[in-house]
Amino acid sequence: MSSRSHAAEIALALGALLIAMVSYQCGASLAKHLFPQVGAQGATAYRLGLSALILLLWRRPWRRADRRGDRRVLWGYGLSMGAMNLVFYMALRTIPLGIAVALEFIGPLALAVFGSRRLIDFVWIALVVAGLALLLPLRGQVQTLDPAGVTYALAAGVGWALYIVLGARTGAVYGADAVTLGTSIGALLAIPFGIVHAGSALLSPALLPYALGVALLSSALPYSLEMVSLTRLPARTFSTLLSLEPAVAALAGATLLGERLSALQWLAIAAIIVASTGAALSVRRPAHAESPSPLAELAREVR
Repeated sequence: MSSRSHAAEIALALGALLIAMVSYQCGASLAKHLFPQVGAQGATAYRLGLSALILLLWRRPWRRADRRGDRRVLWGYGLSMGAMNLVFYMALRTIPLGIAVALEFIGPLALAVFGSRRLIDFVWIALVVAGLALLLPLRGQVQTLDPAGVTYALAAGVGWALYIVLGARTGAVYGADAVTLGTSIGALLAIPFGIVHAGSALLSPALLPYALGVALLSSALPYSLEMVSLTRLPARTFSTLLSLEPAVAALAGATLLGERLSALQWLAIAAIIVASTGAALSVRRPAHAESPSPLAELAREVR
């Protein structure tokens, strides 16, 4: 691959990932309007169920049913997506969005550390850790955080890490249909929880516009765009770039919700942006083969 084409691939992956992050935060703000009516479980059912329906009608993956691949990886990808969404929304019931996203990012951060081999990778990761530490309210407020909410957010981080590893393997086999199939499997996990918790409230016509907005902005669009990035970037780099997520959440809160950020928090956002930019710029061209990393070995074991 030439230097120019490699740069174009990286630019496409970065652009898709950034748009996905912005879309996700807009969807999260809409989801909050659903919590009082259907709870976190109902909002998750809306999000994945309607998203799966939209993607199935658009992609119609049954026309390409001859694709052969390990179904265990596909189901693992879909179930990790469903569980990640469910426990993340459960966390949002009791802890702020920015803190939940920062705690959830521990999963991708651990994945980035696990897959790193070069010193420069650890420089970017250290910057991310410093930025997250400044974003989190380390005095007073952390001590009052709901333990259940923190646990749910950390569990979402585990699901996020699995989503990255299994998503890359699934995308390599199923292409763009991976998101459709994975979202449908995730919906099978989430919908029963929504029905048990919210019941007939899920059928309210008044909630449908919010539900469709959440499905499009939080799942259908960002997951499709993330698959563009997952199939073009090393999982280590993808995980590091996801550090922009807490920064995007903080910026969204400042611009859309009027939340005020301190000078230290702006410094944290700057550190995270620098780390993500550095990680993107230091992506090696695929022509320079590297020795298998522990992350690659893990991916092979999942086959």
